[in-house]
Amino acid sequence: MKLDVLIFAAHPDDAELACSGTIAKLVSEGKKVGIVDLTRGELGSRGSAALRDQEAAASSKILGLSARENLRFRDGFFKNDEEHQIAVLKKIRKFRPDIVIGNAPFDRHPDHGRASSLIRESFFLSGLRRIETFDEGGKAQEAYRPKRIFYYIQDHHLEPSFVVDITPFYDAKLASIKAFASQFFDPNSKEPKTYISSKDFWDFLEARARHMGHLVGATFGEGFISDTPLKIASPLDLI
Repeated sequence: MKLDVLIFAAHPDDAELACSGTIAKLVSEGKKVGIVDLTRGELGSRGSAALRDQEAAASSKILGLSARENLRFRDGFFKNDEEHQIAVLKKIRKFRPDIVIGNAPFDRHPDHGRASSLIRESFFLSGLRRIETFDEGGKAQEAYRPKRIFYYIQDHHLEPSFVVDITPFYDAKLASIKAFASQFFDPNSKEPKTYISSKDFWDFLEARARHMGHLVGATFGEGFISDTPLKIASPLDLI
């Protein structure tokens, strides 16, 4: 299946937290969007890997994803090395997206920055024909490099290269995040309290979306980072 946009996430719920409004918007426009989670989030203090698998499936239905897979890398300890790069670039070659979106280049959780570097290098390597890879059925994959790579913004404030207005899709964003019920604010939960399970964090998510939206004159927005300048045909395209 060819996708229009392929999103990589170090943990299940990374993509939902950072760019699910954009995903919902793209799907509403008829685009095919998929997520590849690198790990199952098994080191999380709340819930379990099996439960997060179920939550990811529920979120995928809410967002209308065309595909979602999990590479089952070791949470907290995966590396940016040849083995992991090959696994990532095989997914790029499998889905042949026009755009790849990955984790924030720098963030509170060390997995996020490491995942960003891994995805960026794999993005480049996927276009080298002398790197031979094979799909699940043993068929040789063709070299393929998507047109662009972007990065979503996570916990740390990073200056966006562009912001997507997600105002009509903010409710879908919240619903996709709430699908990961084990991880976030629930006053009745008996699970250990964590940084992301507090009400303050939930309020932060709204504040971040409002701030990004405010930058572009919208109610809610999601910011993204580009390694290179973005080409436009005319300044009038930005009106």
